[in-house]
Amino acid sequence: MTRILSLTVVFFFALFFKSNAQSLPYGFPDTDRTKISLNQDWKFHLGNPEAKNFVVDLDDSNWETVSIPHTLKLTSLTLDGLNDEKTQLVFHREVGWYRKTIPIANSNKKVFLEFEGVHQVTDLWINGKHIGQHAVGGYTPFHFDITDFVEKGKDNQITILADNRRNEMVPPDPGPFDYVKFSGLYRDLYLVETNPVHVTFNWETLNSGVSITTPTIDIINKNAVVSVKTSVKNETTKSTKCQLLTRVIDKDGLVVLKLTNEVDIWPGQEFQFNQIGSLEDNVKFWGIDNPYLYRVNSVVIVDGKEIDFVENKIGLRKFEQDPIRGFILNGEPIELIGSNRHQQYPYLGDAVPNALHYKDMLQFKEYGWNIMRTAHYPQDDALIEACDELGILVYEEAPTWISISDKGVWWDNLEKSARTMVRNHRNHASIVMWGAGVNHRGYVPRVHNTIKQEDPTRLTASQGARWTGWQTSGLTDINANMLYGPFLWDRSEPIFAMEGGRGAAAVAPYKKDPLMTGLISWTAHAYYTFHPTHSRANDKRDRTRSGMMTIFRDPRPYLEWYKAEMLEEPFINIQEEWVPDAKKITVFSNADEVELTLNDKLIERLKPSNDTIYDGLDHAPFHFKNIDYKSGKLVAKGYLKDGNTIETSKKTPGKPYAIHLHLDTEGRPFIADGTDILVAYATVVDKNGTPVFDTDHLIKFSVKGDASVIGDNADINANPMFTEYGVAPALIRAGNSDEEITVTAKCKGLKSASASIALAPYDRNEIQKNAEAIYDFKSERVDLGAPDQLLQFGWQPWYGTDEAENVYSFQTFKGSKAKIVKGSDDGITRWLGEMNVIGKYGYAYGEGLLAIDDKGVNLVFDNLPKGTYKLTTWHHAPSSNSDSMDPNKEKLKSVTIHKLPYEKSIIVASEALVGDKQVDVQVTDGKQMQWEAPGMGVIEFISDGISPVTINFKGKGNKGIWLNAFELSEWK
Repeated sequence: MTRILSLTVVFFFALFFKSNAQSLPYGFPDTDRTKISLNQDWKFHLGNPEAKNFVVDLDDSNWETVSIPHTLKLTSLTLDGLNDEKTQLVFHREVGWYRKTIPIANSNKKVFLEFEGVHQVTDLWINGKHIGQHAVGGYTPFHFDITDFVEKGKDNQITILADNRRNEMVPPDPGPFDYVKFSGLYRDLYLVETNPVHVTFNWETLNSGVSITTPTIDIINKNAVVSVKTSVKNETTKSTKCQLLTRVIDKDGLVVLKLTNEVDIWPGQEFQFNQIGSLEDNVKFWGIDNPYLYRVNSVVIVDGKEIDFVENKIGLRKFEQDPIRGFILNGEPIELIGSNRHQQYPYLGDAVPNALHYKDMLQFKEYGWNIMRTAHYPQDDALIEACDELGILVYEEAPTWISISDKGVWWDNLEKSARTMVRNHRNHASIVMWGAGVNHRGYVPRVHNTIKQEDPTRLTASQGARWTGWQTSGLTDINANMLYGPFLWDRSEPIFAMEGGRGAAAVAPYKKDPLMTGLISWTAHAYYTFHPTHSRANDKRDRTRSGMMTIFRDPRPYLEWYKAEMLEEPFINIQEEWVPDAKKITVFSNADEVELTLNDKLIERLKPSNDTIYDGLDHAPFHFKNIDYKSGKLVAKGYLKDGNTIETSKKTPGKPYAIHLHLDTEGRPFIADGTDILVAYATVVDKNGTPVFDTDHLIKFSVKGDASVIGDNADINANPMFTEYGVAPALIRAGNSDEEITVTAKCKGLKSASASIALAPYDRNEIQKNAEAIYDFKSERVDLGAPDQLLQFGWQPWYGTDEAENVYSFQTFKGSKAKIVKGSDDGITRWLGEMNVIGKYGYAYGEGLLAIDDKGVNLVFDNLPKGTYKLTTWHHAPSSNSDSMDPNKEKLKSVTIHKLPYEKSIIVASEALVGDKQVDVQVTDGKQMQWEAPGMGVIEFISDGISPVTINFKGKGNKGIWLNAFELSEWK
């Protein structure tokens, strides 16, 4: 997945860089770091592992031209008719050669190739010279430093050997495993260039890259502490004074926290900066319903120049596994309901473009699922990023299945894979659990300890089953088991089904019992497997296994129940089709009652089923039985608690007549990068448009324009495609032109259908593509009051005295001043010191200025630079909490300012305001503002850089005007 996280960005040509740098958004770092996708236009050859296909002058003109992600061979739904073993002795056990020539600019930069994942051993040659081999595994990222091997200012020839042959030293081999380990250069590949002084890759060492934790998350008081550790390596020959500027940025691009440190880094040294700061105002927390993300942008500065940067997205959330209440997120217990997910797609295997990873999680959200387990290996960055953005919790695990090798190298590689998994995804808000074991075996101490060393902040899960392994959490934090049928459990601690059944009856026990933390069902999508005994193991058309959806992501009918149970919006659905053999109807709804009618005649009105198998559900299914079938229209009408109704219907389908074609582009663009894929669904319908689900048609797809149907040129029975549930799917691969394409679906005897879509342009420049604005505005908080006030949190004091000329000189806006000016000669101003008001900023609004003047009081800014500003002002009439313990109690014997009459409503006005020229503000009062916000006014105004800016505060009567404090900030 394209990220600007632990790595980042590169342009192919100096000219290309120069022409694009100007279009970076406001405030975004323009550094030496570049990152360019290398996914397009590779020459590919299958087989011949011993060949010398790395030599520079090799004639590869007859090789196939492919793009990444790429699988060595497309695969039919019947696994190409092969009857392999679960150890996968033959299938895809081949090698693939990939060659590409790229230009490298003439510079002193470091040059890296960054791989997100290759199956499963990778060898790299540059200009015919072997650079190295990565043999840890196929599911985690890695990189090669090619700085000393490329010729700067010239074209350089890259050769990659992706070796997927069986290797007993590389997990999950030697197997067996209940899934297919596919092949190829199947995840994104980037050319990364950096300054010799640069942030390292996360996975290099225990302390490399960027590690972000949140030691304090206070949901009650809405504050958080953010700790950022960033490792910078000096690969020059001299000591370098290096500054690290880290900014936490909200969704609007505003910097809400800034951290900076400076240190001398020795030649060859990798130094870890350790920065920490707090967020206390308007803190937004990340959750499944509101997945708010902040950006952490870290910039390396040398001699005043920004030379390198990385950016991570983080979510502020607090989670724990409570021994009584189960899983707690942000202080609230939630039932974890979701599904396991394999990364494979039909035909493509694991070579899935980023958009389809996102689409999978969008479907999870559609059904209300709040957790996903990556079965049984680390998955694509794009998937984890999607979970961050959509609010889906993640349980990720290292690449294994049942078998545990007795070979030391295998264990070393499993440990390295686990470490890389954690380092690569440790900054993601969505990940809350690491699988600290091997599937079915219970916890594995070495894996648990490795993960805890890398990331002590997250939970580890045991991964046990009743037929093997110790039936407790053991060393791990969560007793996670495969719960199919009876299971062993003594209720001494919560149990969590990291695998289990699906549907209403399966979910019910988990919602009923607080000690049953949740259920991750097996599995979201049908998947490829050589398991010999599953129901489709010998099917002649489709051997994929399991799945609440088909492997094409088409939902099976029972899946709709989740929308009734897991989502809040009103929902109703009829599961079965209304066809002659229908004797019963199941309705899924979150209504209180459902009325079923046939051709406008009432069949029955029911409440949800009270069958004990559904105990614990909020919305059990409605079961209508012993129905006398008649052709026509079946209507289910739901009656909601609020008195409203919802309804849905199904009609008896007629004879197949036509095709309805749907291109699934919801929530995503279709990118003209040569690799993007969307799914087309052709549904057989009757003359009235009613789907005919029991058909057996073969539908042929074609594309007009720069795109293609996957499988057209391969013998994998992909096109034409058979129907399941009346739907025939196809995968459409984008070309490289951002133009409109038209997809057509045809079948003999049916009216054909077409649908069009315009492809979006592709940008290989990962920084340019992902860059978001940074508004690092200057701001200053000023507290008005007498000299006895106590300040905190960076506020600046403005000590004023009655009836004097009171002027404040800004610290941040050098040369600018603020002054208080009476509205008229008859006005008076009184300055009050600390009154001990309880509240977060009680020291600011617990004292201040009281002005009495029928013309109000003016806050005047002199010498402000030209620009737009935001002014926030506090207006509170304080009362004292002083008692015998208060050292300021003597003050109250003489001070009476706070007892004077005051305006309850204030008008803030100025001709300099943006938009309306006045704003109404309500004034608060009292001595206790612990949970309530004080009166605040927020305005925007413009300074011409020459004239003073006058802001008037005025009441509707002639009582006092309270002005306690203000914050002045630059604004956009």
